[in-house]
Amino acid sequence: MDENAIRQWLIDCFGPIQGETAWNQLSNMPEAVRDQLMSQDPSTLPKPEEVKSMMQAFTAGGLNTMGDIQHVAEQGPINIKLAKSLALQKANGTGSDANVSAENGEIARRAISEANLWLDTACEFDPAQGETQLLTRAGWVESTLDSWAQFVSPVAESMNDALASILSQRFGDGEIQPEISGIFAGPVEIPIPDDMKDPAKLMRFVGNTSFAMQLGRAAGDLSHEVRGSFDQGIALSKNPAGGLIVQNVVEYAKSLDIDVSEVMGYLALQELAHARLFASVPWLMPRFEALLGKYARGIAIDMDAMEEQIREAESIDPDSMASAVNITKVAFPDTPEQKQAMASLENLLALVEGWVDAVVWRAGMAHIPHIEQLREMLRRERAIGGPAERTFESLVGMQLRPKRMREAAALWESIGAKEGSEARDAKWSHPDLLPQLPDEQSQDNADGATEAANATDAATDSNKQDAAASQEVLDSIDWDAELTKLLDEEEHKHDVSSDADGSDETDGESGTDGDETDSGSDGPQSPEES
Repeated sequence: MDENAIRQWLIDCFGPIQGETAWNQLSNMPEAVRDQLMSQDPSTLPKPEEVKSMMQAFTAGGLNTMGDIQHVAEQGPINIKLAKSLALQKANGTGSDANVSAENGEIARRAISEANLWLDTACEFDPAQGETQLLTRAGWVESTLDSWAQFVSPVAESMNDALASILSQRFGDGEIQPEISGIFAGPVEIPIPDDMKDPAKLMRFVGNTSFAMQLGRAAGDLSHEVRGSFDQGIALSKNPAGGLIVQNVVEYAKSLDIDVSEVMGYLALQELAHARLFASVPWLMPRFEALLGKYARGIAIDMDAMEEQIREAESIDPDSMASAVNITKVAFPDTPEQKQAMASLENLLALVEGWVDAVVWRAGMAHIPHIEQLREMLRRERAIGGPAERTFESLVGMQLRPKRMREAAALWESIGAKEGSEARDAKWSHPDLLPQLPDEQSQDNADGATEAANATDAATDSNKQDAAASQEVLDSIDWDAELTKLLDEEEHKHDVSSDADGSDETDGESGTDGDETDSGSDGPQSPEES
């Protein structure tokens, strides 16, 4: 890389004064470190605008001094302020509306009001307390990020511990050397406090910040895709009545070429049905949280895989670590307990989404002309994996999908048709009353079939052994001798038959008596006679 090019890049990123300071700092680094940095392809450098945004996010995240860094590292496994700052930058990016327009707001409010009326006729649950919000993308980030952080904290804790352990071994037990500290200092040289020169502590900060950057970027990307606060199938918003991200709903309607009032009405039904369910079933969200926590706490980090990812990182700084260390690349395969938690999560999520699907169809079928098309589109999005699935996979390492949503919807519709909506919704009063999906019910049959198959295999093995034994007997027979013996017996029978024919001719007409005698000889014999 040309020295003048990197110098100009630093000035563009940090301004003339701080840029020159950063260039001098780079020039004073050890030759090996400087050569490594200068050998990079200029095209791989982030754009100056991106660097400025990152610096603004770090400032907003409370990372102005190394004292702030020490404080943040001690607060928890994720710097939530930094994550929120990064997410808001993406949410407020190009093309995002700062406010909900009056026209779209009126459409959304009318859709919410009608959806509540329609749901009153389709389910027994009362509306959730509060008012359904009309959100911007930034408003969605503000409303849900704390919940995201809560779910991913156990994974972040494991990642931070592993990162600190590996990098402590690399640096040893000594203090961070001044030339190495420049890697973390950024464009302005900041002295590292004595109690932060411990590699383990400093690496915890790197992990803390890296995971915050991953979470912030993921939430920022999600803000452009989600259309309601319950799009993930679980309650993430602080507002129990939920909310619609109006701009995203409008853009979704345009992409489908369906009137925005119809799409807004359908998605309002989806949002409010979720809100009623979670508000009326107090055990539902705690159950989700427990299962998510059980899965996340069971994650074990493959230290060798993590070290390999770190080796491939361009440098040891939070941004590089955020790209290099990914839970999907460094976690061991799921344990039996994790698989059980995953299965329970998928079943519960399918039952939730299936109930909402069935209720929304019944509530809106007479009011939304394109409800079948909208219903099918949403089902397909769930099947292939939407925003929630990608976020959980990248941050928690799980693929959370309602794989049996169609079966669950058909099951709820069947229960409603046979027993009525009151009996259908009463099944949410306790987890043990929830209906089982068809493949869950057939699990016992599958286990029985497995046992039968094992028994069949055992019988087959026995038959094979018997056949082998029979073959040994057949192989031991002297077939020539047996054939000679058989021919001799046949010749003897022929001689006896000839003698008998001659006797019949001598007897003349006494054949009738002989028949009677033969007939009598066929009768039962006494033990003495036999």
